[in-house]
Amino acid sequence: MKSAVVVGLAVALLLGFPLSAAVVVASVATPAIVQVHRTLPCEGAQPATGDWRPPYETAYAQTPGSGFGMRFHPIYREWLLHTGVDMSARPRGAPVVAAAAGTVSAAGWTGGGGNTVSVDHGGGTSTRYLHLAAPSPLRVGDVVHVGQRVGVEGSTGESTGSHLHFEVLQDGRPVDPVPFMAQRGAPLSGAAVAPSPPPGQDEDPGRPAEGEGGIGFELPAPGEPRQDSLHNPPLPIPPAVQELYEQAGAEYAIPWTLLAGVGMAETAHGRITATSSAGARGLMQFMPETFAAYGVDGDGDGLVDITGDADSVHSAANYLTASGARRGEEGVREALFAYNHADWYVNDVLFYAQHYGGGLVLGDPMHCDARGGNPDLPPVSSERVAQMLQFAAAQEGDSYILGAGGPDAWDCSSLTQAAMAQIGITSPRTAQAQRDWLAAGNGFRVPVEAARPGDLFFYDSYLGPHTIGHVGFVRDPATHTSIEAANPAKGVGFFDYSRALDNNIFEIWRLGNIDDNPASPGRG
Repeated sequence: MKSAVVVGLAVALLLGFPLSAAVVVASVATPAIVQVHRTLPCEGAQPATGDWRPPYETAYAQTPGSGFGMRFHPIYREWLLHTGVDMSARPRGAPVVAAAAGTVSAAGWTGGGGNTVSVDHGGGTSTRYLHLAAPSPLRVGDVVHVGQRVGVEGSTGESTGSHLHFEVLQDGRPVDPVPFMAQRGAPLSGAAVAPSPPPGQDEDPGRPAEGEGGIGFELPAPGEPRQDSLHNPPLPIPPAVQELYEQAGAEYAIPWTLLAGVGMAETAHGRITATSSAGARGLMQFMPETFAAYGVDGDGDGLVDITGDADSVHSAANYLTASGARRGEEGVREALFAYNHADWYVNDVLFYAQHYGGGLVLGDPMHCDARGGNPDLPPVSSERVAQMLQFAAAQEGDSYILGAGGPDAWDCSSLTQAAMAQIGITSPRTAQAQRDWLAAGNGFRVPVEAARPGDLFFYDSYLGPHTIGHVGFVRDPATHTSIEAANPAKGVGFFDYSRALDNNIFEIWRLGNIDDNPASPGRG
């Protein structure tokens, strides 16, 4: 136990914890030799946010023994400085994309590097992409946006197989790309990252100011089978009903067209007024027992009426969001299936929603099969807690900017994501998805009164009562002190997480002792 107390005090001194926090940290200390478990990923690609991204869209892997630093050269057969990191796409031969916006400073053959592209990002920072399969169509002086294709992975020059040699240079000197990218919210973890939107297409003026900017996904396209939509075409929406769809969509932060799809499938936007054979009632056809649980006062008259159009539409939005409609495309489908347990119904609604214009869902495109977590996981070790919280605390005073991923500005979930990346853990991008990722088996929930430094707290905010919209780290549970990117006014710093204890959702989760690569050295 003595060694655990020493570790706890070391963490306290490192982070400036009061003694009460040091005692708590001591209780989570685990031996350095404890088994590190592999991260359980969620479905789908990470969303592309921030100013930096990995140089692939597909999944990829770093080549063992080919990181930054001295290595035994596979061709020259001598020890030389390896000035970048080698990685291979899965499958190989995938497109290579710019890690950040900039101007092409070189493009052509570089001998050992084969076909090479260099991009100047300003401020003395540049990146290089070596061994590309063919000469790039880019030319010196071309302006590229983050995620723009610069070539295709290949094996040109002095290479022993298809791969990308990726370099980062600062003031002309190579630096290790792994910590550089992790500090900018783009860890080289091997996870697939979705295409970056071209300039001008990543703005959403309707997103609330305290949201996680840049995150969203389009309503999924309808699939097969379909049933009623094959012979019942989408009808015009009465103006008064469309106004209700739009109001409820705005209040619950989902596309109004999704509600229109349900309204068309259920009652043709109110044209069918009879109670269904199963007993469903109202414009959006609620069963009375479901309405009793999810019905809301949509028109503010003080009554919750199953037959009132406003109450019915707002209650449908309430039910869909409670059922996970913002948790990736699969989440949309699951929410519609909960509304009516039929695959054809899901596709009918999506067919109608697409006809009415589709739309962007404010949520994470990844889908995590959230369950109850894994309480059998050992908690992340104190040494790793210290490293993670030290990184987060070092960002004190940085700005809060929607969609930012560092190094000088963050939103709430990019800060926690980057801090976890410092200890080799790849988490999803948004607060809700990070909570679901923990619940899928990468951590476990703990009572509020049992919180420890390094735990993550989550609560509902701008996305409504059923969706987690904020995340931060517990710093000192005795005083409810947090480390978080709070909001645009406060930025990054130390705050009081007890402000949200009475929210509809407030949860604390403990990160398990996990790693994207448990065999890697130096892990706790």
